[in-house]
Amino acid sequence: MSKNHKILIFFFILTFLISSMMGGLMGFAASVVFMQDNSKFEKIVNKIIPNADIHLANKINNSESITRVVDEESATISVVEKASPAVVSIIVTKDLPVIERYYDDSDFGDSLFEEFFGSGFGDFFRTPSYRQNGTETQEVGGGTGFLVSEDGYIITNKHVVSDRDADYTVLMNNQDKHEANVLARDYYNDLAILKIEGDSFPFIELGDSDNLKVGKSVVAIGNSLGEFSNTVSTGIVSGLARNVTAGGIGRMSEELVDVIQTDASINPGNSGGPLLNLSGQVIGINTAIAADAENIGFALPVNSVNNILESVKTHGKIVRPWLGVRYVMLNEEIASENNLDYDYGALIVRGEERSDLAVVPGSPADKAGLVENDIILEVNGEKINESNPLAQVIGKYSPGEEIELKIFHKDGEKTIKLSLDEMDDI
Repeated sequence: MSKNHKILIFFFILTFLISSMMGGLMGFAASVVFMQDNSKFEKIVNKIIPNADIHLANKINNSESITRVVDEESATISVVEKASPAVVSIIVTKDLPVIERYYDDSDFGDSLFEEFFGSGFGDFFRTPSYRQNGTETQEVGGGTGFLVSEDGYIITNKHVVSDRDADYTVLMNNQDKHEANVLARDYYNDLAILKIEGDSFPFIELGDSDNLKVGKSVVAIGNSLGEFSNTVSTGIVSGLARNVTAGGIGRMSEELVDVIQTDASINPGNSGGPLLNLSGQVIGINTAIAADAENIGFALPVNSVNNILESVKTHGKIVRPWLGVRYVMLNEEIASENNLDYDYGALIVRGEERSDLAVVPGSPADKAGLVENDIILEVNGEKINESNPLAQVIGKYSPGEEIELKIFHKDGEKTIKLSLDEMDDI
């Protein structure tokens, strides 16, 4: 190799080493600048790569997303810690007969076979009989409830405490037990009010369900499967003003009107538990699930509870207005099948039994002249339809209050006024 070639190779290696050292120093300097002042580094990079600010923006957006997730998780944890002490398990017990099996000693084989083969062998050749041997208290059901006052008022579902012959015990989050007295069962809203004796109980504040929006985050707490107390699930408000038919084993079906739909898991045993917003307020009472779907649950809006709770506290029972009619809500299908002029309103009709009169004698409706086949179209100017049924509208008023009805009677519309009575306690 010539001398010139050696010189060229030497300069090439030297140049490579110097370039590597300079690149390292520049990278180090850039990192120092970035750590000290991000804006300076951004200006430098933007001169070299005009679109570099997009990458920085993405980092900032990701940071904001992480912050939102952390904030929501913190809020959920706070709600659970605040509400859980006030969520209770309701244990349903009942004295049930103890049935025992016995054999008549006069049966063939009692002495002969047992003499040779031992005690009990003769039972194979005798017919057993059964008799009651006293009673035994057994757990027959359960559900969830929650305290709404420090003096022991509890809200739950009516179907959780529907058995009038059963006893009810409230199990607190700290495992304390209290005998519960069922003060009222609301047969229109699947609600019940219980009371335990004591004071300074933890309780949950009632919120406002009238201003809910679809997509709002919610938390459900309940005694899942009657076994896992204070189980927490989260989700959103999936829908509003749903009308569903609820029922189950040993439970008559009933119409639930204007309920909240949520994808927060509501399992058997969660019935009567609270549906909470991220402020820790109750916005619904968990009531039913869609059996053929996943994560479709329904909760009664909490605003339907306020008047009932106050009525029970004041009067010791639910004071409810009474009109005195039996009716069916009209829709397009019913109107078409029966050639009716209206596809909305409440059509006054008889029940299936002869005693199920369309208008109860002596009722406010009877005194006002309402008769079978009249259609109640409006109450105080409020239209009556399937999404706004008559019972729900009448329930907004108090016994003794005067209302104005717009009805269709025979060949025309007319307006009548009447005063509501108080419904007898069921």
